[in-house]
This record gives sequence, C-alpha cells and structure tokens, in this order.
Amino acid sequence: MTSDLTGETDDLGPVVSGGAGGRPPEGAQPVVSGGSGGRPPEGAEPGLRPSLEAILLVADEPVPEVVLAQVLERPRGEIAEGLAALAEEYTADGRGFDLREIAGGWRFYTREDCAPLVERFVRDGQEVRLTQAALETLAVIAYRQPVSRARVSAVRGVNCDGVIRTLVLRGLVEDSGTDPDTGAILYRTTGYFLERLGVASLSDLPDLAPFLPDNIEDIEDNERTRA
Repeated sequence: MTSDLTGETDDLGPVVSGGAGGRPPEGAQPVVSGGSGGRPPEGAEPGLRPSLEAILLVADEPVPEVVLAQVLERPRGEIAEGLAALAEEYTADGRGFDLREIAGGWRFYTREDCAPLVERFVRDGQEVRLTQAALETLAVIAYRQPVSRARVSAVRGVNCDGVIRTLVLRGLVEDSGTDPDTGAILYRTTGYFLERLGVASLSDLPDLAPFLPDNIEDIEDNERTRA
C-alpha cells in the first residue's frame, strides 16, 4: 500500500498513521482523502483561494472586496486576508503576474518586468490576418464608438473581453474614458486603425445601411434593454 502527504491511497483502504507493525494506535480514527487528486468531494464548493483565483481570472476590471464577499458568501475580512495572502504568494514565488489592489478592487496584472515579453508576443503577429472574431469586434467598435465592452458583447452575442484586449495591444483600439452613467470603460479606434484601413477619417468608412436588417430599430432596443 502506498500513500503520500495528501492522504491519497491505493484501493486497499484508508491510510492511518501508525503504531507498531503498521497497526493504528488505540482510539485512532482513519484518515480518508477528500477526493481524487486532493480535490474536494463531489458537490462540495472549492476553498476560498481557488474561488478567488477563478473569479479574478475572468474579471476584465478590478473587483471590489465587497463584491467578492457577496458572491462567495464569506465575511469581507476573510476575503481581504485571502487576497493579501495570494498577492504575497505570487510575489514570493516570482510569478509572471501580480495580484494588485487598484481602483477600489483587485485584478491580475502582468508583472512589470515581463511586460516587454507580452508586448513582443502580441506584436509579433501584427501582420497576421485578424481572426473573424477580431474583425467583427473591431467593426462594432468602429461604427459605435465610443462603446463599452458590455455593449460590444451584446451586439456580437458573445463575450469580447479577450478580443478587445488583443485589439488594444495591437494598437487598433484604445481607451476613451468611462461612461458617465455606468462607469464602464469606453473604447474607440486609433489613428493606426485608420492608417491600416487606408482612410483619412471615420467619415470615410463605408455606409452600413445597405447591410442592415429591416428591423434594426427593434434589435437596437433589445440591445439597450440587455445592456
């Protein structure tokens, strides 16, 4: 029978730390693993730290502690301690990313000394044709700018956060301030976008009217409702 520090065992039974001859000391209780590979039992929620990591990984803006506390249904103080512990761990381990508290919330960021590598990775594909998703997202921004990520996602029907980040890194889209009503970041196209397209201004973009459906007003009303 084999065992390790996580309490995993073979199929012969639970591991019991022991007395002489491998027999458990009198009154000892068996130690049973919580699940395969150290995972929690089926149906159980993950721990605080993996829960925080999972949420922050998909966040496109800093997430306040109070929001995390509400989602995870835990005390705010416990959330704050968990976030601080994760941030310290990433720094101590020399990870390629940081967990930072900024603008009233927490978010993952590329570590500063790794930024040139990330920029090189993105810009090396500058001359490569944009994907269909990127072209569609760029078109929505070009014709509706300034526009928020939520509105772009509503128009396309899918989450566009990753695509917009790529367009920003490629210099085709830039931050245009925030929406006064929602506080959401707004995006617009850049001068480099016009240069690559070969037009002098946005007024030179092709007219969309011939390509729009007849019920475009109803579609826009539905988008405003969802947004």
